[in-house]
Amino acid sequence: MMQVRLKLHTVSTIVTDGRKAPNPITIADEHCHSDRKESTVDKRARRKLITATILCVTFMIAECIGGYLSSSLAIATDAAHLLTDFAGFMISLFAIWIAQRKPTRYMPFGWHRAEVIGALTSVLTIWVVTGVLVYMAVERIINDNYEIEAVIMLITSAIGVVVNIVLGLTLHQHGHTHGNRSIRHVEEAVDAHVADSSQRTNINIRAAFIHVLGDFIQSIGVFIAALIIFFLPTWKIVDPICTFLFSILVLITTFAIIKEAIVVLMEGMPKDVDFNDVLNTFLSIEGVVAVHNLRIWALTLDKTALAAHVVIKPGVSPSDVLKEASKKIHGKYNFFEMTLQIENFQPKMEYCKQCQVPN
Repeated sequence: MMQVRLKLHTVSTIVTDGRKAPNPITIADEHCHSDRKESTVDKRARRKLITATILCVTFMIAECIGGYLSSSLAIATDAAHLLTDFAGFMISLFAIWIAQRKPTRYMPFGWHRAEVIGALTSVLTIWVVTGVLVYMAVERIINDNYEIEAVIMLITSAIGVVVNIVLGLTLHQHGHTHGNRSIRHVEEAVDAHVADSSQRTNINIRAAFIHVLGDFIQSIGVFIAALIIFFLPTWKIVDPICTFLFSILVLITTFAIIKEAIVVLMEGMPKDVDFNDVLNTFLSIEGVVAVHNLRIWALTLDKTALAAHVVIKPGVSPSDVLKEASKKIHGKYNFFEMTLQIENFQPKMEYCKQCQVPN
């Protein structure tokens, strides 16, 4: 069986009986890969995270002092939330740094998924801290042995609102994900791939922004609670009640990050890629009669890989099919990694279970 393999960013070659053909096929007959430099989104993400980390740790110290002086569990909850954010920012910075390490024989895709693991660790950490704070709130309600310094609580929470607004503006994303684009030439597709990566949202920035969003809403709640306690001192129970409400909010806002991180780690298909559309794109190529073993999976949220066996009619040039397939797929989707295997049609393929398109 004749096989042709293609991998994005590497020279494509025809392999017949295990021997490499003398003339490699490249995309558009040019050098087919661009240098894999640090993407714009990673540089921007690192700058944003460094700024956010400095702001976060500064206010965290101030809020710890304010929480201690005011005896407010709500302030302490916010400070603990900031501590978790700080840890999350540091994990994210480390993940972005280690993701730049070059691929090796033993790590063929590099360390790109380190950022996903970093975001997952960050979210799981905040869940643990949230559980501890809920326990403390329950204990406070049961014992009812606490006093709140409303003035200090009010001032601290007001500062918290301002700081979280600044953090939110620092981490806010302006990019949008674009799934389907039609680009005529493969050279343009390679350039567009770099631009597309810089447009996508870095998962660690998203995780950090969700942390800050939760902090902001929490700070608003603490500020309102401080106003209530200031004017109605006997209503001090709103302090632990705020902790319960904010804990639920944290779980809700972080669930999406957990879900997307798990999809990546389980090598699921990105939600912005249409499987049937990719399949039909292959089938629209002249000479292609079937496609099987089509697999599309996420390396990270902004890097997608594809592998497929493309079945052609007898007498059709595998070289032409390879070039046409790479041109169409790269031009429309800009996959980070792609491997195509060209196969001659055999009747048994119609009955082979492994050759059937999955549901």
